[in-house]
Amino acid sequence: MPCKRAIVIDDTTLRDGEQSAGVVFSMEEKRDIASQLDTLGVPELEIGIPAMGAQEREDIRVLAGVGLKAQLVVWSRMHAPDVRHCRGLGVHIVDLSIPVSDQQIRRKLHRDRAYVLHAIRHYVPLALDMGLDVIVGGEDASRADSDFLLEVAATAQEAGARRFRCADTVGVLEPFATLALFQRLRAAVDIELEMHAHDDLGLATANTLAAVLGGATHVNTTVNGLGERAGNAALEEVVLGLRKLYGFVVDVDLTRFPALSQRVASAAGRPLSWHKSLVGEGVFTHEAGIHVDGLLKDALNYQGVDPAELGREHQVVLGKHSGTRAVMKVYADLGIVLSRPQAALLLERVRTFVGLAKHPPDAQDLQGFYRELLNINEPKVNYENIHVA
Repeated sequence: MPCKRAIVIDDTTLRDGEQSAGVVFSMEEKRDIASQLDTLGVPELEIGIPAMGAQEREDIRVLAGVGLKAQLVVWSRMHAPDVRHCRGLGVHIVDLSIPVSDQQIRRKLHRDRAYVLHAIRHYVPLALDMGLDVIVGGEDASRADSDFLLEVAATAQEAGARRFRCADTVGVLEPFATLALFQRLRAAVDIELEMHAHDDLGLATANTLAAVLGGATHVNTTVNGLGERAGNAALEEVVLGLRKLYGFVVDVDLTRFPALSQRVASAAGRPLSWHKSLVGEGVFTHEAGIHVDGLLKDALNYQGVDPAELGREHQVVLGKHSGTRAVMKVYADLGIVLSRPQAALLLERVRTFVGLAKHPPDAQDLQGFYRELLNINEPKVNYENIHVA
């Protein structure tokens, strides 16, 4: 029976996404990205780190003044000056982050577990007194002692935090361990639970889905999976995965997502790979004859995700593996009706072309092939001069 529990997306494209090496968003880009996320219905946006400096704080104030419907989140260490910088920015929530693995407690903080618990008890009330809701972020939670992690979450709840964020900071979790971890956390505390996944092993989305199955109420995402190192859980993958695979309620409208995806890719200087799931150019592009034939008979024959859910549509391109039906379809889209014998002849022309050019023919190429077929007195294609991509 599909689960109907609602899940909240806390998108961190403008915080952790921008922490990707070499990525810097201008104020105009931040405002545009935030506005588009808001239009899609993303309910929480993590928009920056106040301790980074005066310009960062001014950018946060500007975003807070745009009039977004989303709740706005900032990130801070549990460090007195950093927390003070979160005051008066017009945001709603602060994620107070602190290492919780022995590795980072000892080798990064040069402290012990007692210090971590003391810091939570001290800084959560401090932020609450500033009028902010609090998330306690467990940095490197995936490598923490599990019993201590439960103690951290319980301490966060006792201190007044509304949420505990479990961060797989170095991307070493796998879905079965994630599920078990969140089941234990859910049994131990009553506050909101959030998953923050990194994709170092290619499991960020899988771990995020597993966390929700285990009891997470909130999940961190970024557009296109942008983020440090291998990136974060991708917004588009998480939304559709939760909705389609498990029946969770995620009130985010992805039909306008392609424009946001391209905007983030351009602003970040991180072009999308051709085969990037859901948003790559090739995801709904078909060449193989048997697939195209089945798709044209009934889209459900070769459709696991309806591209319309992402504001996209299927595309058919011609190449080595195409069949005559695909040739007839593509030429029909150009306004040219072919007989099956004509399509067979043109298919051979297409196969010769792609073998040399290493890319599908475009509309101009296809029209040229058709003119040649009709023996129109046009210059023949000189295959020796074809540009190889």
